[in-house]
Amino acid sequence: MQLTRPGLSLLGTLSAPTFPQFLSGAAADIKKPLQNGYPWGTRQAARTNPYENSPTTGVIRSYDFTIARGYIAPDGVNKSVLLINNQFPGPTIEANWGDTFSINVHNQITGPEEGTALHWHGLLQRATPWFDGVPAVQQCPIAPGKSLTYTFKADLFGSSWYHSHYSAQYAGGLFGAMIVHGPHENIFYDTDLGPILLTDWYHKEYFDLVEEVMTNKPPPKSDNNLINGKMDFDCSRIPAGGPACTPKAGISKFNFQSGKTHRLRLINAGADATLRFSIDNHTMTVIAQDFVPVVPFKTNVVTLGIGQRTDVIVKANLSPTSAVFMRSNLTERCASVNQPYAVAAIYYEKADKNKTPQSTATVFDNSFCGNDPLTKTRPLFPFPALQNAATTQDIDITFGPNSTGTNLWYMNKVSFRANYDHPVLLLAAAGNTSYPYDPVCHPPLCPIPS
Repeated sequence: MQLTRPGLSLLGTLSAPTFPQFLSGAAADIKKPLQNGYPWGTRQAARTNPYENSPTTGVIRSYDFTIARGYIAPDGVNKSVLLINNQFPGPTIEANWGDTFSINVHNQITGPEEGTALHWHGLLQRATPWFDGVPAVQQCPIAPGKSLTYTFKADLFGSSWYHSHYSAQYAGGLFGAMIVHGPHENIFYDTDLGPILLTDWYHKEYFDLVEEVMTNKPPPKSDNNLINGKMDFDCSRIPAGGPACTPKAGISKFNFQSGKTHRLRLINAGADATLRFSIDNHTMTVIAQDFVPVVPFKTNVVTLGIGQRTDVIVKANLSPTSAVFMRSNLTERCASVNQPYAVAAIYYEKADKNKTPQSTATVFDNSFCGNDPLTKTRPLFPFPALQNAATTQDIDITFGPNSTGTNLWYMNKVSFRANYDHPVLLLAAAGNTSYPYDPVCHPPLCPIPS
């Protein structure tokens, strides 16, 4: 089946759902009253160390994922991608802090067949390291035609995402947002608009990108920049004989209510580029970065490296007939890009939603590759600093060709060689600590633990 838009996802449409302060309705919620009115009880963002004192609610949040190839045109350019439940981006998963996720993943990838594995970005996985989703490290890939149920605790709270950790599959569409609802005392907002997934986008197949990166060629350039899986593309840039392209495919759209405050969960789910996010004629208040609540501060622009998340509160301070752009700019100094600009439309309640906003972009410095100054950011909970580290080690990370001319990453001049059949975690549990020199360890030399 060939699709001309991003599958069944409602993200980036005016019909997209908003999100609650916390989830209710699960069996365990009904059986017992909520302590202090919240699933996480009396724990507060400013007074609780989430790494040492996370709740355990006993509630299971179940999802069922089928991963398969499909055709979509998120920017008008038709291409083969990987979809979860026929959606791009993938389904947003939710839990309360302390709930347990149970996600049954079915690998139906064909044409060609391929393994897969999903990583749940940022969660600690202290009790379930085998469900962290990195093949050859914590697990074998999920084989074609097979299934695996990931079961793990939502041990931190805030905004994040999940993505394939097999090859470069997430650059081919295999990712989605993850929300863990948690405390935010003294931070008030009217509407949670949910995830804003910001992604560079390639028209080439993801395996071709891997080959280009690993050979002595210039880095592949991304072709476009998407907000919640949508953006226009100039079809005149498609070479002769290239893929089908539909002009003016359409941008993402969001609802604002004048006088109300809105929470936006910004996520850089791209493959290569640092980006900067802004909203024309609006100031953002940052309330969290990654899974860390921070002392709120105001800004006109948010910088996000790959995988980073920032939660912001935005006051809708314009008239009810207003319409403005939100913008995501890939930083050209920091990545290889052909088209670095993405926009999405924000419509106030009485705006003409068939008209394109005419707002002017915020001016900011886009010349450097680092994050915004750390002096702006102070964790809401004062994490105690360790005075003396038990172990100190310096690691030099480099990238370059090996003796065959294949480009590899190195840590202290050593490159990791993965073995999908023998994950490192399983080898270590079996007593084999000589990896990679002896990656296969059999009983009785390495007895399987009972």
